[in-house]
Amino acid sequence: METLILPGEHPDAVRTAADIIKNGGLVGIPTETVYGLGANGLDEQAVAKIFEAKGRPQDNPLILHISGPEQIEQFCHHIPQKAYDLAEAFWPGPLTMVLPAKECVPKRTTGGLSTVAVRCPDHHIARAIIRASGVPIAAPSANLSGKPSTTTAQHVYHDHAGKIPLIIDGGACRVGVESTIVDLTEERPRLLRPGGIGPEELLAVLGDLVVDKAVTAQVDKDEVVKAPGMKYRHYAPQEPVVIVAGSREKAAAYIRRHFQPGDRVLCFREELPLYEGCGPLSYGEEADVNTLSAGLFAALRELDDPKIHQVYARCPVGGGVAYAVQNRLKKAAAFHIVDAEEEE
Repeated sequence: METLILPGEHPDAVRTAADIIKNGGLVGIPTETVYGLGANGLDEQAVAKIFEAKGRPQDNPLILHISGPEQIEQFCHHIPQKAYDLAEAFWPGPLTMVLPAKECVPKRTTGGLSTVAVRCPDHHIARAIIRASGVPIAAPSANLSGKPSTTTAQHVYHDHAGKIPLIIDGGACRVGVESTIVDLTEERPRLLRPGGIGPEELLAVLGDLVVDKAVTAQVDKDEVVKAPGMKYRHYAPQEPVVIVAGSREKAAAYIRRHFQPGDRVLCFREELPLYEGCGPLSYGEEADVNTLSAGLFAALRELDDPKIHQVYARCPVGGGVAYAVQNRLKKAAAFHIVDAEEEE
């Protein structure tokens, strides 16, 4: 199969993508978060192709992408007022809500659960494809399962060339990390995955928020989860990743003491001079966390190299988008973190 890349503004892009989706095929689709591998979310056979193409575990739920909040009631029931409050505040945008699923949503899409994750993406091309196809689009990140996510059309082509018919090139993703996921099926709203909408912003709307343990620690492989990105090792290059916490100077001293030939350093742009000779790679500026979220996955994909033995990574601190970057790096490192302040 030949994989075609069409610019998002091409006059045939939306129609061609929608036709493939309506006919049960897969399309690489841009969103503001990451590129998705999209299929008709109501077609079990089409959804099965997503799992096959990605090598994705069957119990890992998918997100239904819809064109606006007016579609929530088509696929969900027992919708609390908080869902509409969140939609008004953050949609279109990088926020996913977990709600009770209607019977029209296949169990293959929900990972076998009675709930479904839904969001309205903040990318005009993605929403145009949803509208033109006439169905909600199930679209997990287009990377191979467990690997760093795709934030450009070329990333999708690298992972799926010859396996899918079409990729729509909508440019580099603005946010660069997957959406925030909030579970609204319990008495208290629960943060299942941090993303482009920070916990502080959610609290301002909801007034209450529980942070799930999957955000801060590894989840057991046998545990049932309600949303993508909670259980398995995710976002990771093939070599081990170690997060080194602490001040710039002490972190650099720790890394230099332990650095071996074949290792690499993932750091902030401001820290590059500290790692001269250690093959440092910057993924953005510590002073501008949005550059870190936008650059993280591209950097992790560059580091996905069998010649590299180990990656030492620097991680931002704080809330908002920094909280999401922390989460992705910790997942990539399987929560292997050392504190340079304690490692004299």
